[in-house]
Parts: sequence; structure tokens; C-alpha cells
Amino acid sequence: MPIENIPEKYLKNSTKSPDLFVYDFKMTSDVLKSKVNLGMNMFSFLQIGKKQVHFAGTAVAVNKEQSLLLKKGNWLWTELLDKEEIYYCKLFFFSEKVLREFLEKHGANEQQVNDDIPYFIIGNDAYISSYINSLSTISEAPKVFMENLLSVKFEELMLYLLHKYGQKFQSYLYSLVAKETSPFRKIVESKIHSNLKLGEIAFLCNMSLSTFKRHFIEEYKVSPGKWLQDKRLQKAKETLEQGSLRPSDIYLDFGYNNLSNFSIAFKNKFGISPRDI
Repeated sequence: MPIENIPEKYLKNSTKSPDLFVYDFKMTSDVLKSKVNLGMNMFSFLQIGKKQVHFAGTAVAVNKEQSLLLKKGNWLWTELLDKEEIYYCKLFFFSEKVLREFLEKHGANEQQVNDDIPYFIIGNDAYISSYINSLSTISEAPKVFMENLLSVKFEELMLYLLHKYGQKFQSYLYSLVAKETSPFRKIVESKIHSNLKLGEIAFLCNMSLSTFKRHFIEEYKVSPGKWLQDKRLQKAKETLEQGSLRPSDIYLDFGYNNLSNFSIAFKNKFGISPRDI
């Protein structure tokens, strides 16, 4: 699957990304785990549909009751239609430059931040709904005024979220301008019990598959396929031992496309069928 560079693909006839940019994203079919290189931090105001995103060591799912603020970097996006036959969200991109200017003007002294969480969930209250509508309105304004209008709308939104979420939101904003760290082991080990494929995990590590495999063997002294399979099968065994789920309920969650392959791998490792647990 090709990597999508966003917001570059949405910018028409532009050689340089603006500091602030709004885009209406619509689609009429589901998209599963698309690879996205997000070049700017971004608000995703989901209005119709469901969205799940993976980034490095974490994942989050939201519906139209929530919006997301996402940090720039490599993401896997799953976007699903709901009951309607369309998926729609309004995307508001902003550069690190305008964020730093906002923090210099309105932030407290810079502090130690926890950069483990690359997203911030925003509840879609009455203000957010009104704000989204206002973005639609200013999109019709003359281009010459657009930059100044978006600057005002960005500051308005950030001040509201600082008021609503306080220290938690301010710490998150500082994490967006902090030096990024992405420890290899942390990303890999957070995906042990996901159903992501090796190529998808490699993408989240910002590596090609071949580089990822080579780095993995240097780190763990075993191939990534063997290591992940052993870890996932062990977790599957623990899950089945709890007694509430059957093999047919869990095989997809542990990276197997069908029950037969799961059962064979399970029996090869533990000497018994998963049905016998």
C-alpha cells in the first residue's frame, strides 16, 4: 500500500505548506490501515463515520462524538462509514511555528512533558460543533483574508481547549514541540497483542521492512516473525484459559486470517488444540 503524504496531497498548486490549512475530507467506502505520513500536527473533527489510528506505541478509536488532535509523524488510519453512506471529517492542520508562537503568548513556563501519547481526545460539545460550522463559513472568504482569519480561529480554538482541559492540554501542546523520541523496543512491544502485520509495525517505526527485520534481529537475537508469533500465541493461551472466549472469537485479534492456521500454530507450540484449553 502506498504512503500518503498529508497535507501535501490536499494542497493544490502549492510548493510550500501554509502554516494553517483547513480541508474537508469525504469518502464513500471504508479505508483500512492506510499508511499516512502526517507532515503537520492536525485536528480531525469527525462528523460522520468512525476512525481508528495507530501511532508508534499506541492506538485510539473515535466516533462523531469526539475529535482528535494528532501529532505529526507516521500513522496507520482506518476510516469507516457508519449508517450513512459517506465518511466526513474536517481537518485543520497547523505548523510547529504557529504552535510555538501560541505557547510563547499564552503558555506557562515550559515544563517536563510526557510525550508517550501522540493524540488528544476532544469531546464534541456545543462549542466545538459551532466552531466546526464557523470553519465552513470562512472557507468561502476571499483568499487574501484567509490566512488572517485562520490565525484568529486557531487562537480561539486553542484558548478554548486550554480553558476546558487545563494543565492536561497544555502539557500535551508542549509535547508536540518537545524533541521526539521513539524507542524501537517500546513500539515493537506495544504491538505484541495487536493484529498488525510486520510491514505495518515497520512503518510505525519509520523503517523499511528489510531495515526493521535487520534491526529487530540485532535487538532481540531472533526473527521478528518468530518472536511475535510466540508472544501472541502465549497471550492467546492466557486469554482462552480465562474461559469466556472460544478460539473462533480470538484468532483474528492475534494476527491469523483463519481459525485453521491459528489452531495449527497453537498446537505446534503447546502440543494441544486451542479447543482443548
